[in-house]
Amino acid sequence: MAPLVFITGASSGIGQALATRYAQQGWRLALVARRGEVLHDWVHAQRLDPSQARAYVADVADTEAIVAAGHACIESQGLPDLVIANAGISLGMDSAQREDLEVMARTLATNTLGVAATFHPFITPMVQRGRGTLVCIASVAGIRGMPGHGAYCASKAAAISYCESLRGELRTHGVKVVTLSPGYIATPLTRRNRYPMPFLMASDDFAKHAVRAIARGVAHRVIPWPMAIIARILRVLPAAWLDRLLAGRPRKHRQGQA
Repeated sequence: MAPLVFITGASSGIGQALATRYAQQGWRLALVARRGEVLHDWVHAQRLDPSQARAYVADVADTEAIVAAGHACIESQGLPDLVIANAGISLGMDSAQREDLEVMARTLATNTLGVAATFHPFITPMVQRGRGTLVCIASVAGIRGMPGHGAYCASKAAAISYCESLRGELRTHGVKVVTLSPGYIATPLTRRNRYPMPFLMASDDFAKHAVRAIARGVAHRVIPWPMAIIARILRVLPAAWLDRLLAGRPRKHRQGQA
């Protein structure tokens, strides 16, 4: 039987590009998104029958819903060989604004807790089987904080650290944990950004490189490679230099802003 991949956030952007790439390689698909109608339309457009792909409607910020989707996948399609926690949101925030505290809570619930909730149903059965791969789509934004990006940067930094911890817990059980940190990817999330996005990459190109990195079982990979060089510099850049570098940079749009 063909291997099975479980992908969240599969209705657009990176998630859809990854689904397309794995379908082309003959994998079976378990696809999750909040927008069930959009996801079902895409599966239909790809002419994938139920033996090849199934869609599950869930919001990863709703722990019960995403855990239920994971269990439903195991029951109907079997235990995946690969789980990709890709779903995420990106909004700017201003901590001086009371309503933006709710934005931060929702961002952390989606981008951080949502990763753990996505992995949860699969960890014990993968350990029992002795193999499997869990993948988190994090972000280069998790490496250093940027003005106006407090919620997003914090959520992705937490996701990166969480996966480091999980990798140490599972490495002796045959289960791999892979963290991928995209730079700027052309998706609906980045379309409204009002600042320069160096090395902007198409989601299909990202998926090509991501699939290779996952197959190699890398611990953490920044994609594309020029952004990986910048990420290494950012990690060691003194705070005063970083502040000068980011001075005057437009803030990320807040919820409700055009």
